[in-house]
Amino acid sequence: MYRLGIDLGGTNIATAVVDENYNIVGRAKVKTDAHRPANEICDSIAEASREAVKAAGLEMKDIASAGIGTPGSVIPSQGVVTYANNFTGFNNLPLCAMLKERLGIDIYIDNDANAAAYGEYLAGAGVGTKDFIAVTLGTGVGGGVIIGGKMLLGSNFAGGELGHTVLQMDGEPCTCGRKGCFEAYASATALIRQTKRAMEKHKDSLMWELAEKAGGKVNGRTAFDAMRAGDKAGSEVVRNYCRYVAEGVCNIMNIFQPDLLCIGGGISNEKENLTNPVNELVRKDIYTRHTETKDRICVAKLGNDAGIIGAAFLDKLYK
Repeated sequence: MYRLGIDLGGTNIATAVVDENYNIVGRAKVKTDAHRPANEICDSIAEASREAVKAAGLEMKDIASAGIGTPGSVIPSQGVVTYANNFTGFNNLPLCAMLKERLGIDIYIDNDANAAAYGEYLAGAGVGTKDFIAVTLGTGVGGGVIIGGKMLLGSNFAGGELGHTVLQMDGEPCTCGRKGCFEAYASATALIRQTKRAMEKHKDSLMWELAEKAGGKVNGRTAFDAMRAGDKAGSEVVRNYCRYVAEGVCNIMNIFQPDLLCIGGGISNEKENLTNPVNELVRKDIYTRHTETKDRICVAKLGNDAGIIGAAFLDKLYK
């Protein structure tokens, strides 16, 4: 049996055919052009879906179902995107029905962070767990919470918004309208802001040279690269950033006590440079520190494929 996974992003629409063993056997990608009307975006999703099926050497009749991970607020049981701020016309949009009309197969849907968490749960870092959480450190901080094998959606289908718990009252402004959110301190966007502030304070820091070599741009690697080269200012940025990540993760661990929490997103490419200090800090502060037997924080394994694989198997959650 084959399923189709769709990852709808602000820049690209990525699609893939996935077999029963979570192997991707055919891929396709097209530009999103998110400013377009919803009907046109749906047409592009359908186009990329057909291309992925063709790349797999299959026909649409061979595909049991399709799932889509989309930004925004979603009601999976209704197949509706209630709101996605970066897309035109994605207000109470019956996306599943629109795609079923175009592809002729059953369509399932969830928030993109939930789809990625489900992919890691099925085929990545979360294999063998019962209670599992994925936190994504990207432009924002996303999350997906799986308890007893089921996605935590909440009464308004917006459960798992882990990035919008507060670390510092009246702290850094967040895009959600609050101040001091986890996202405002631990996202890649926040790390870049912290790096730039440190550079202004330390004009002799190696971070200036590294940014210049990167085309004059500061990115999520700048401080980590400087740290590896022995730069004191870069090391301080990384140390403080890991503290912010650990504070947020410790809060999540205290609330849910999952078997495992994985960290994804671009910053997770730092691997042990991120997880080692975070595990150390969480191990020290977690409420269950007196009964802890092992570290329960790791790096996600599937990278950009997590969302596609998770989306492909959404029928297991919502059929």
